Amino acid sequence: MRMASLRPPDSIPSPAQDSERLSLALQGRGVDEKVIVWILGHRNAIQRKRIKDTYQQLYKESIIHRLQSKLSGVLKKAMSYWMEEPPERDAKLVEKTLKRGKAGITQLQVIVEIACASSPNHLMAVRQAYCSLFDCSLEEAITSKVSSSLQKVVHSLRYTSQNIYGSLLLGLVSSYRYDRELVDLNVAKSEATKLHEAIEKKQLDRDEVMWILSTRNFFQLRATFKHYKQNYQVPIYQAIMSSGSDDLGSLLRVVILCIDAPEKHFAEVIRASLSGHRTDVHSLARAILARVEIDMMKIKEEYFNMNKVSLDDAVVGKTSGGYKDFLMTLIGARI
Repeated sequence: MRMASLRPPDSIPSPAQDSERLSLALQGRGVDEKVIVWILGHRNAIQRKRIKDTYQQLYKESIIHRLQSKLSGVLKKAMSYWMEEPPERDAKLVEKTLKRGKAGITQLQVIVEIACASSPNHLMAVRQAYCSLFDCSLEEAITSKVSSSLQKVVHSLRYTSQNIYGSLLLGLVSSYRYDRELVDLNVAKSEATKLHEAIEKKQLDRDEVMWILSTRNFFQLRATFKHYKQNYQVPIYQAIMSSGSDDLGSLLRVVILCIDAPEKHFAEVIRASLSGHRTDVHSLARAILARVEIDMMKIKEEYFNMNKVSLDDAVVGKTSGGYKDFLMTLIGARI
């Protein structure tokens, strides 16, 4: 089953040909957004990097800077992020999250997504990119910034002084999980029992909960979550919301979904971004850009199951202009 929605053409022009067409589309006062969207919206990460390198060689200018100078609004930001190499893009998203003076649970889920809904190799690349871009390790940044910002948001919780949120995020981003299918069913059964006990006793801040979720490989954790549902007749992501703090439960739920069913998590992010009178264009773009080369077809299916309306129709109804055309192209819709 094809899970990515990005659709490069069967016959792809050379990077030089793409660069020449993009240069023409970006010349003069007017900008041909349709050409820009058509070319860049149908190129995968490797192809976009070749275009970026070739454009720099041909025109002695960064194509990202050129796009930023000629485009405007949300399309400019979305296209700029799209042209970044994925590790650099995610490193910048993390930094933007950490720079928020009062980053809450909803904002911090961006870090969880990067740590838990991508491969261990990608997370390592993000950590390296973060260090290169900001002269600071990601671990140091979380330690120094998450503590102060979250204490302002959740100062009334009994475990805030222990900075459980910072400890959880630190464990998630600093772990290098084994990336092959290695599962011990006895461990899965034992740790499902430990997680159930912590949930039943409303002790989500237990060290063993944090340790299990931040160190076990994804295949092992999926086996543990499967045992939990079989033994206790409820998915763990549902059970966990009935225990402890709403904030900690919400963040742990994101951790579990990103590991076990990322398509469900990102469908929820997209639904929340499209809800209400005003569209959260940044969250919408973040979710779509992150997953079009991974599992957007599964997300579209999950979105329809949740809302009984297609993601294509939802995006058309809540966005406009070049930004709409760009997102529609990425999700494989007709424009």
